[in-house]
Amino acid sequence: MPPLPDDPIDALLTAHGLRRTQTARRVLGWLLAHSDTSYTHAQLQLALQDDTAQGLDRVTLYRLIDRLTQVGLLLCRVDANRVRRYQAMPASVHATPHFECQTCHRDSPLAGALQANSRDLERAAQTAIEALKALGYKGLSMDVAVRGVCLDCATDATSATSATSATVAAA
Repeated sequence: MPPLPDDPIDALLTAHGLRRTQTARRVLGWLLAHSDTSYTHAQLQLALQDDTAQGLDRVTLYRLIDRLTQVGLLLCRVDANRVRRYQAMPASVHATPHFECQTCHRDSPLAGALQANSRDLERAAQTAIEALKALGYKGLSMDVAVRGVCLDCATDATSATSATSATVAAA
């Protein structure tokens, strides 16, 4: 069944000069529906598998996410382990603060946690981007990564240390 002409996914693909293939609509639609999370190539491939099809060819997916990133529909980040993570790029975002856990490698957006400070970050990012545009740079976005240990992993580590100390003390 052909997509409706006013389909927002088709409109985005067309506006960015991309073909409106079934695969492109499926991948972009899925990422937009899960825009608060970033995914590795392997995670995307697994998430987009379904029982009725062979799944998505890894090379096709890689080429597609590369094109979506080049035209600014996806944000690509490289984490501390040099793993690429992809996320739908909201149109209004110029800086994307996020937290990367060094233990579990979970990637979490920080805009909600930063609240008022995220507006300051957005203004600073916009100023930097405008200065770079004036110098001739194109297709700019900014990535702000905070790395450390998330609360879950820190709590688990504290619990494990306490349990080990109690076992040693009991012996």
